[in-house]
Amino acid sequence: MARDLLPDREKSRDLRQLGRLLGFVRPYRLVALGALVALVVAAGSVLAIGQAIRRVIDHGFAGNEPAFLDLYFGALFGIVVILAVATFARFYLVSWLGERVVADIRRAVFDHLLSLSPGWYETTKTGEVLSRLTADAEIVQTVIGSSASVALRNVLLFIGGTVLLLVTSVKLSLMIAIVVPAVVLPLIIFGRKVRRLSRASLDRVADVSAFAGEVLNAVQTSQAYTHEPHDRARFAVNTENAFKASVERIRARAWLTALVMLLVFGAVDAVMWYGGKSVFAGTLTAGTLTAFIFYAIVVASALGALSEAWGDVQRAAGAAERLMELLSAKPDVVVPVAPVRMPEPAAGAVSFRNVTFHYPARPETPALDDFTLDVRPGETVALVGPSGAGKTTVFQLLLRFYDPQSGAVTVDGVDVREVDPNLLRRRLGVVAQEPVLFGATVRENILYGRPDASDADVRAAAETAAALGFIEALPQGFDTFIGEKGIRLSGGQRQRLAIARAILRNPPVLLLDEATSALDAESERKVQQALDKLMRNRTTLVIAHRLATVLKADRIVVLDQGRIVASGTHAQLMEGDGLYARLARLQFGSNAAAMDMAGE
Repeated sequence: MARDLLPDREKSRDLRQLGRLLGFVRPYRLVALGALVALVVAAGSVLAIGQAIRRVIDHGFAGNEPAFLDLYFGALFGIVVILAVATFARFYLVSWLGERVVADIRRAVFDHLLSLSPGWYETTKTGEVLSRLTADAEIVQTVIGSSASVALRNVLLFIGGTVLLLVTSVKLSLMIAIVVPAVVLPLIIFGRKVRRLSRASLDRVADVSAFAGEVLNAVQTSQAYTHEPHDRARFAVNTENAFKASVERIRARAWLTALVMLLVFGAVDAVMWYGGKSVFAGTLTAGTLTAFIFYAIVVASALGALSEAWGDVQRAAGAAERLMELLSAKPDVVVPVAPVRMPEPAAGAVSFRNVTFHYPARPETPALDDFTLDVRPGETVALVGPSGAGKTTVFQLLLRFYDPQSGAVTVDGVDVREVDPNLLRRRLGVVAQEPVLFGATVRENILYGRPDASDADVRAAAETAAALGFIEALPQGFDTFIGEKGIRLSGGQRQRLAIARAILRNPPVLLLDEATSALDAESERKVQQALDKLMRNRTTLVIAHRLATVLKADRIVVLDQGRIVASGTHAQLMEGDGLYARLARLQFGSNAAAMDMAGE
């Protein structure tokens, strides 16, 4: 079950989440200040146009001097030029600020996601996280880079226009004031609904992204089991749910905008009618009425734009909340405030002392139960046992992907909880049963083990891993793009690249999870020879499902239900009728005795 990132509290219904974005704006406050100044100048220029129009009508046309007409129209053009320059500055600075802030948010969220331990990802859909990182960040960018400045500009126009309406005609302004409560009330009611529906819409879009990512990552399995019709049907359902949620949000915003427009422009129409009557009665000049109508239109347009921008702000509040939830997620593995320095040079001693551990997703069943194991520097220890016995958990705790509920894990005598996890992991090299490769070149995938390595080091690692032959046969050699997850390579080739990566890292402690299981017989022999050299004088822990791969181990540790049930060499363990002997007979059958002799 994927976790709800807001599990124990009501979804936020206010705009405080947007306030948390100010921390990302603060480093660019000079840009924000420049945009604010440009915005104020632009709004002031728009308001000044009304006064220029009044003077042109009352004095320019009514006067007997054509020079006054030239002067007023020249002044009006000057105001328009100032408006154009200020608008350019506002648009550029605000758009730049929006792009810059969202880039910083994405980087901060991604950096934080990399710091979260695997336990967090056990109960979180990766597709939903990616949706927040992309779609939600784009919504925030729209608000910071557009809607926020539009909203602020229209607030200034509304306030300034209202003041000038009162200055121009108090009587006509009172008529407009009657409709204000009728405009504000639906704005509040529908605004809350839009915010709630925006959050629901974003959640449904995240469901679409999560499901699509899951299926596409396993497209071969989907096709192998002819599951495409079911996957298409489920994707269609998720897409339709996202569409319905979006339509509900759009309907609410449409009602909000239409209602505000109807009320505001209906009031303007009534005021124009009354003002026209006053001009004919001689109680109001034509220039004053024109200026008043101009300001009324400015105020009405500002309110209409505010209703539109308010919907964007409500939607952004939901998006910001979802992004801030990711930034607020706490890693289960915490870096100590004052990390202990690990001894140099590294010896490679590993110890588990009375370790008990439960995975977060399975709190009722211990993966390791009072587990104690000491591995001497340079020793090769094989971990065997049935599935679920706890073998992989030993690796997970040693890498400090998790912390045990009790007991201690030490490397070179230092508790792994007291050191910086990055420094700890630099002493460990991992080759997993399922190799993890990236959509990059062969060279970049090997360099993952040690990014500062030279080309000669990369080539030597590939040669040691018996990978040089097939790499040089690729179209661009080491610069060949291998596709997402290395899909353009065979399973054995992918495994050899993973082994080359570990060889390049040259770690004091080597962790092998059935590292040769995907290789053909000839490649396995070559890689095993390379691993034998790599393992020499190096602490090595080997998870073995095929017992034939661990016959030469210094010690074989047999696990069952999170506990060590036996320990010894292959020959020693075959003497009794324990779990190891039964597993060996199941795998080797009548050849068990021969394998016993091979282990001696």
